[in-house]
Amino acid sequence: MFYRQKILLGLIEAFGGRLNNRDLQKYLFLFAQKCQREKSYDFVPYKYGCFSFQSYADRRNLTESGYLAAGDDWVLNNSGHLKSLDAGDAQKITAFQKHYASIAGEDLVREVYRGYPYYAINSEIASRLMTDNELRKIDDARPQESEYCFFTIGYEGASFENYLNRLIQNNIKLLCDVRRNPLSRKYGFSKSTLSETLKKLGIEYVHIPELGIVSEKRQELNTQADYDRLFCEYERTTLMSADKNLKALFALFKKHKRIAITCFEAQECMCHRGRVAKALTKLPEWDYPLQHI
Repeated sequence: MFYRQKILLGLIEAFGGRLNNRDLQKYLFLFAQKCQREKSYDFVPYKYGCFSFQSYADRRNLTESGYLAAGDDWVLNNSGHLKSLDAGDAQKITAFQKHYASIAGEDLVREVYRGYPYYAINSEIASRLMTDNELRKIDDARPQESEYCFFTIGYEGASFENYLNRLIQNNIKLLCDVRRNPLSRKYGFSKSTLSETLKKLGIEYVHIPELGIVSEKRQELNTQADYDRLFCEYERTTLMSADKNLKALFALFKKHKRIAITCFEAQECMCHRGRVAKALTKLPEWDYPLQHI
């Protein structure tokens, strides 16, 4: 079991062994923000405020393992989870529960929205719960950039929510996946989950496998020189014959104004997406900013 899952179970236990979906997300968020230097879970702004997709993936695993009961609420099947935590974390959860024991439901939602307005920018209930002044603060937290900008982004070392927040905060409208095989052992980054989640957040997804590199060629990459040799070959072969795909990518950019191409590596110098972006900047019509996020 991952330690973050123990934190999740310990938090539910501290609140009596049962929490509804909305309260669970808010308590888990506030605990991470207020009590953890290295957060167990990250969150994105979603329909009812802060939301962790990873927590729901963990919920499925914990239900299959018998720790949680199947059903709408988060219900423990057993106890003793606080005792399985480091003493300091168990004390933090106990103190946190005492502080928030009397705050739940809509009062809890308001607490989060007031303290962290960014996480309310996609809320379907904020207009009903918040004052006009609070709604203005939420609106001010909403990303406003709308000028043309082309981005590249990698997910190495990032949580799914951290990755999604970089897209949201840069007001990206379309994500172009340039992996040849868009599969990942890391939660959230395989094509089906990634595309479905982006749709929920109002971001379109397109897969352009023709701009990818076959996995066999990505073996034994140990130094920057290894990567550079691979990418030079990639430019001489794949990109040289990818004029149609590059023009299609450029057309998508002109249509959506703020798009990103994505692959695995955190640094663009160690990822072929950096060469794709470089090839785009050499098009005669190119006169736009480029950012690696």
